[in-house]
Amino acid sequence: MVVGAFPMAKLLYLGIRQVSKPLANRIKEAARRSEFFKTYICLPPAQLYHWVEMRTKMRIMGFRGTVIKPLNEEAAAELGAELLGEATIFIVGGGCLVLEYWRHQAQQRHKEEEQRAAWNALRDEVGNLALALEALQAQVQAAAPPQGALEELRAELQEVRTQLCNPGQSASQAEPVSKK
Repeated sequence: MVVGAFPMAKLLYLGIRQVSKPLANRIKEAARRSEFFKTYICLPPAQLYHWVEMRTKMRIMGFRGTVIKPLNEEAAAELGAELLGEATIFIVGGGCLVLEYWRHQAQQRHKEEEQRAAWNALRDEVGNLALALEALQAQVQAAAPPQGALEELRAELQEVRTQLCNPGQSASQAEPVSKK
């Protein structure tokens, strides 16, 4: 199913960005209508932007000492409203990027913690298996017959084989097998 593979957070961020565009347009309209908004919020950034832009253009063209005339109030209000709208969209987009980055970092930390926990569990399991191996080796050493008894059993086995290979030999001539 595709729904599980499509991240809902990204869809939410896309929706927020789409909503920010009409919000920016409403802010532009409010800036055009309200004198306070126009005078104190839109005009100063617009005049600053105009001054920096014109000064840069003049320097590029080689006019160093020219005086830059400020924009008229209507053009400055329009430019300020546009700047404010673009700033709103930029801030919302940047906020979405920051939130996505934080979410990704949280997922990475969670994944690393899970890997660390799995690694620790495996290391503990290996330690437990090493202890169990040592205990089993000790049991095998305790249960194993001594080396001399093993050699004695081999000798008796050889005698039995020779007796079986030579059936002509009488049972009285053969040495009795001692049982210990």
